[in-house]
Amino acid sequence: MSRIILAALVCACALAPAATAAPAKRPKPQPDYSAQLQRAVTVQGMLRHERALANIAERNGGTRASGTAGFNKSRDYVVGQLQGAGYDVTVQPFDFPYFEESSPSTLSTDSRTYTEGPGNDFNIMQYSGSGDVTAPLVAVDLTLPPADEPSSTSGCEAADFAGFPAGAVALVQRGTCAFGDKVDNAVAAGASAVIIFNEGQEGRTDSQGGTLGGPKDVPVLFTSFAVGNDLANQAAAGTTAHVVTTTVNETRETYNVLADTKKGDSARTTVVGSHLDSVTEGPGINDDGSGTAQDLEIALQLPKILKKPRNTIRFAFWGAEESGLLGSTHYVDSLTQDQKDDIMANLNFDMVASPNYARLIYDGDGSDNPDTGPGPVGSDVIEQILSSYWDQKGLAHESTAFDGRSDYGPFIDAGIPAGGTFSGAEEIKTAEQAQKYGGTAGAPFDACYHQACDNLQNLNLQAFDEFSDDAANAVVTLAQRAADLTDNTAARRQLKAKAAPDHVGPQAVR
Repeated sequence: MSRIILAALVCACALAPAATAAPAKRPKPQPDYSAQLQRAVTVQGMLRHERALANIAERNGGTRASGTAGFNKSRDYVVGQLQGAGYDVTVQPFDFPYFEESSPSTLSTDSRTYTEGPGNDFNIMQYSGSGDVTAPLVAVDLTLPPADEPSSTSGCEAADFAGFPAGAVALVQRGTCAFGDKVDNAVAAGASAVIIFNEGQEGRTDSQGGTLGGPKDVPVLFTSFAVGNDLANQAAAGTTAHVVTTTVNETRETYNVLADTKKGDSARTTVVGSHLDSVTEGPGINDDGSGTAQDLEIALQLPKILKKPRNTIRFAFWGAEESGLLGSTHYVDSLTQDQKDDIMANLNFDMVASPNYARLIYDGDGSDNPDTGPGPVGSDVIEQILSSYWDQKGLAHESTAFDGRSDYGPFIDAGIPAGGTFSGAEEIKTAEQAQKYGGTAGAPFDACYHQACDNLQNLNLQAFDEFSDDAANAVVTLAQRAADLTDNTAARRQLKAKAAPDHVGPQAVR
């Protein structure tokens, strides 16, 4: 090759344009699964389930209480919906103490007749026995006027009943020990019936009732402080009480319903729970048909949107919550320690459409409720997930204590992080809350709580929409979370031992 040709080739190469590198591909944006699930979980979809539950109650004596046909039909409805969506469903049976007041109770003295019912003079206590008793009314170690702080020990010791006449009706005051202990001591002393009255301090004056923890052999009623004080004066003057109760106390079978997503790491499972039962007095369409309908609709829509969750979601519909968290307790107790350790979190949704609602989030870090304290470590993260969503939407909210009144209780007792939202029950909305959320100050969040009027007209659809969006976001967030939450170790569980609670489920125990 001549030097001239070689030079020409070199020149041509020098003048040729340089090859350009292909532009880097932009990462594919991740789908917003949370927004998609929120759009899919609609009020109309949840109302479809609520109507089904209301129809079941209407056709089965007006109730969906565990141990009744109404509950079993509710179970079948939920199972059918989940199976239709492709879930493998587990129905977990267990026995429990069933209680029912089968006809209205009466209370009278020589000079007065009292009225039964919420907001009235007295209510029957859960697990009261049956009886028709007419006998002298005898006061037992009362503190009247009441002390500034709850402290009455009336009926807490056998010695309180020294000299108690056998066959009399015992009048005891709320305070210190469990209601069931007071009744046991009274019965041991020969009482034919027991009347417990509220202690008298602020927040301890109404005729709220409560649970005795298990079946008793004698009639037991709970009165307001005003009625109790009146009865104490009559007892001092000498009066006869007439108490009539008609109850059913027997062992029945009920069920939990459980369903897991087909995909996801089972070592980081989130249990999304709501209770399926109502009280015997009503259909339970807000308490807790609203949580049931919300969670069921989330369960139906989730597999369509999040086909490969990083972590397992377990949907749980509990039986016998109204009898003292018995379904969720049975479930947690049935787990081995390894199975408990596999539960990353529990989300609890109990009443999410109260008519006069507030936006309440369980206080996972305990910052606002030092008396009850925080949940297990990780509960603070759940609280932050729920609160930050409403913050982003510009929706005001506040915390509510882990007071043992719903199905998160057995989980936090086992050291499992928990959290959830709550729209309010029988508590009274303050003026400050009415300014924050709207609604009526001085009225209950749910005036139909545990009553026959807890029906389809007892739902606030705006609340239903706001709460279900927050729940859907939390479910997706935990389904996709890469890091664990739990501190469920032996050392941590030991640190979490707490004093005996004032409530087991919705019922006061002391």
